[in-house]
Amino acid sequence: MALSIGPNIGQHARMDRFDALILNAIQENARTTADKLAAHVGLSADACRKRLAKLRASGIIEAEIAIVTPEAVGRDLLLIVEVSLQNEKLTDIDAFKARMLAAPEVMQCYYVTGDADFVLILSATSMADYEAFTRRQFFADENILKFRTSAVMDRVKAGFALPVKAS
Repeated sequence: MALSIGPNIGQHARMDRFDALILNAIQENARTTADKLAAHVGLSADACRKRLAKLRASGIIEAEIAIVTPEAVGRDLLLIVEVSLQNEKLTDIDAFKARMLAAPEVMQCYYVTGDADFVLILSATSMADYEAFTRRQFFADENILKFRTSAVMDRVKAGFALPVKAS
């Protein structure tokens, strides 16, 4: 299942220091229990559960995921790919976004400003596997102007944690 990131929740959500502490704690470990959260933030376990439910329902917490070691599942090759489109009509952009959402190799996809239109982070089992991906996703699409690939030599930090402060 592909995770579509980025619900539009409007203005910055107002949150107090307890919400900020809870968000920072669960970003480190999404399996932290309400009892441990309670001890960490200074609220009851029930209050922490209610706050977590509200943070989830509001869309502030988009997903709770596991970060898997790529080598443990045979996806040893991580690649960062910049993709430029020939035409930037909304239908072309939306079509590319849809294909990337559906591609299991694509771990992250960003529509960006700058020299490229998209930046992808993806995994492959080998360079031959990546070449097959490029043939399916890039060379088969006449709207792909160019793409530039960088192979990851060392995964120094991986995650989605955002520093959260009370507003």
